Amino acid sequence: MGFLMPKQPALPPVQPLPEPPKAELSAEEKQKIADEQAAMERKRKGRKSTILTGPLGITEEATTEKKTLLGG
Repeated sequence: MGFLMPKQPALPPVQPLPEPPKAELSAEEKQKIADEQAAMERKRKGRKSTILTGPLGITEEATTEKKTLLGG
């Protein structure tokens, strides 16, 4: 039943995006941005920096001997 449906109108041409304004940052603003990014990195680490094992787990040999009451 495609012959009963009206044709879609043509789309308007795509307009190019305008150039973004070029803003020069002062040294203070650059330092402020760097400080904010460093703070975000510290927050992102969280408890991960306190984990003492690697991705393979504990790599040391396990102590499997038990002491007996007789001192041996």
